[in-house]
Amino acid sequence: MEIIKGGVTAAKGFQAAAAAAGIKYEGRTDMAMIYSEKPCKTAGTFTTNVVKAAPVKWDRMQIESGVKAQAVIINSGIANACTGPEGDRVCQETAQKAGEVLGIEKEGVLIGSTGVIGMQIPMEKLKAGIQKLSEDLGEDAAHGTQAAKAIMTTDTLEKEAAACIEIGGKKVTIGGMAKGSGMIHPNMCTMLAFVTTDAAISRKALRKALQADVQDTYNMISVDGDTSTNDTLLLLANGMAENEKIRYGTPEYEKFLEALHYVNETLAKKMAGDGEGATALFEAKIVGAGSKEQAKTLAKSIVCSNLTKAAVAGHDANWGRILCAMGYSGAGFDPEKVDLYLESQAGKLQLVQNGSALDYSEEKATEILSQPEVTAIADIKEGTEQAAAWGCDLTHGYIDINADYRS
Repeated sequence: MEIIKGGVTAAKGFQAAAAAAGIKYEGRTDMAMIYSEKPCKTAGTFTTNVVKAAPVKWDRMQIESGVKAQAVIINSGIANACTGPEGDRVCQETAQKAGEVLGIEKEGVLIGSTGVIGMQIPMEKLKAGIQKLSEDLGEDAAHGTQAAKAIMTTDTLEKEAAACIEIGGKKVTIGGMAKGSGMIHPNMCTMLAFVTTDAAISRKALRKALQADVQDTYNMISVDGDTSTNDTLLLLANGMAENEKIRYGTPEYEKFLEALHYVNETLAKKMAGDGEGATALFEAKIVGAGSKEQAKTLAKSIVCSNLTKAAVAGHDANWGRILCAMGYSGAGFDPEKVDLYLESQAGKLQLVQNGSALDYSEEKATEILSQPEVTAIADIKEGTEQAAAWGCDLTHGYIDINADYRS
């Protein structure tokens, strides 16, 4: 696998564009389009929240029908959630307008929305934005980056990743973009993520790969414990690499899964590290576990602990909060066997051995915790399985952003 620069336009045949439609924001782009020269096989995962936004319902319907997709329209600022029949009509009219300007069937248009819940989208502005997008499509990396910026809400930076592999002598590329900074606690994927590939792959292999990889990437991040109404992850494959078709369970499938995992994990970690008000990406790693599920449960519990996140923000090595979070996770373990470490680019320091504090340097611990990426490692000494989860520190900035988010 080769890691390359780029995002949704990295794969052959994909184009993207951004536009300022003025749907909610002024003075910035707020709409994006992804377009494929050829129809794509699709896979997707969506929010488990009972309250589902209209675009989530639209995308699920199209993907479950098996119809091939050729375009994705995304807007930021308004979520089109809790909008009743009018919200559903917005999706219908969005797909219709995109189909008209692109010359494709409306069923081949997928939709993503993010922003304030309960507001209605101004349809005329949205349609004008779609027209602009169709006129500015480009396949270069800059167009992909512009699209990634356009879908941001409280994000502080765009999120992109890409990688390529060789299948049967053909170069196969996977690229993606995502947005997410708050209301991040997915039980399926994340806020919004769009992954494109030129791989020729069976529908079964595409969907199996996405379903499997979500569990170890997007499902292992948390910013604030809130699962959004709009969580959507879409994967589109147009087959333009012209490789021999990848089928589920083959060595080629495993190579594809490796590259997909890199893109998904990179995007997920970028979201966790860009949590609202965050100053650090916080990783929890469980090693020596008896099962993968045990390790995942413990790791996720640590990154979801507000007390632990606040300690990271204060650069305070309050390791008791980590053990406490492990203890209420629901996963069994022997606390008197746990070794606990902190690690960052400033070094690695053991704080706890067999459940008891060591005589460690508080100054060194503070130095380690003051870095932009911090890892807590817990060895529970029960086996060989391990897992990682990602979150961020909890600062006053989170309250500042969310106390007046609508205004």
